[in-house]
Amino acid sequence: MMADKDGRLDSEIHFAGSEKADNMHRGRCIADESLFVGTTNHRTSHYRNLKERCDMYKCLPLKLCGDLGQVLFHPFHLRDEDSIRKCIKYSNVVINLIGRDWETRNFTFHEVHVEGARRLARLCKEANVEHFIHLSALNVDVDESYVLKDGSEFLRTKLEGECAVREEFPEATIIRPSDIWGQEDRFLRVYSGIMRHHLRTVPIWKKGEETEKQPVGVYDVAGGITTIAKDPKNTAGKTYQFVGPKRYKFSELLDWFHRIRIRDPVDYGYMRIDLKYAPFFKLKVSLNEFITPAHPVGYLQWERLERVRFNLTIINEAISDTISPELPTLEDLGIALTTMESRMHWELKPYRKDPQYMESVGEFDPIPNPPTVAVH
Repeated sequence: MMADKDGRLDSEIHFAGSEKADNMHRGRCIADESLFVGTTNHRTSHYRNLKERCDMYKCLPLKLCGDLGQVLFHPFHLRDEDSIRKCIKYSNVVINLIGRDWETRNFTFHEVHVEGARRLARLCKEANVEHFIHLSALNVDVDESYVLKDGSEFLRTKLEGECAVREEFPEATIIRPSDIWGQEDRFLRVYSGIMRHHLRTVPIWKKGEETEKQPVGVYDVAGGITTIAKDPKNTAGKTYQFVGPKRYKFSELLDWFHRIRIRDPVDYGYMRIDLKYAPFFKLKVSLNEFITPAHPVGYLQWERLERVRFNLTIINEAISDTISPELPTLEDLGIALTTMESRMHWELKPYRKDPQYMESVGEFDPIPNPPTVAVH
């Protein structure tokens, strides 16, 4: 096991039941330290070797993703080409899930999203890997700025990473997911956490009333990646958009989350306010980035606020969570999309206020689902 100062974690998946099988199909899945999508992908495999570069205690929960002896760990480093070659050796499919939500003194966005992606694609080409799958982000081609002066460096480097992958591995499949929700995600958990709240309010750009979102479930993302990995002939060289089945106003989503979490927002205190009227919250974000640069507490940092701004539709300013009609989606892969309404009561259960309180039947009014807007 190799640990670096960044806590980065790279994983490898073998899609094979036996190394001696004549029709052996092996793949590697390289992911970030949360392994949010990667963990779900493990459940569709038969034998897994995980390439890690973080503290062993962060990797141990992944043992539960398979039976005894199915999940093995091996170290490698994103800058060490020899260790990468060992990881991709004999592979048919390599899936790159490496991404960084914030920069550190060891890795910048450019080093991870561009240089790292280019290096992986080049080495996979040299190793005669049949299929390279690269996870990017939705709205990478949006260049306006609202919260940050120069816009989102995350999205800018994600687009550069796509171009780098195409240069090194033209047949690669690129995936652009929207905000991904699920257990232990960085979407629901962020807006349910105390750090994203300020006193009894949630500061949001224009109160979230002029923005829309189309989140996608991690189960659907993992299913889509698996389908692409199994069908390189029909998916190679394409760019897919992974978005959810429904579109919502961001304000309605936040209100819905809090109705589920705290039952009665009026009694517990919840109110959306415009971000520009929350100067102390802005100070809180800046201090959080300064004090905990390697891992911002509650994922609270300016880059995320800017990216949330980009990943939403701004009706009056034509910045949208763009779904291009020319690019295929999960539905084109035959994936039955999971609705948020069918899962949200379960996903938010760990974040409920006063979880020990036993409700009486009929004590609280039924929680209505959020209204949707037209998908465009």
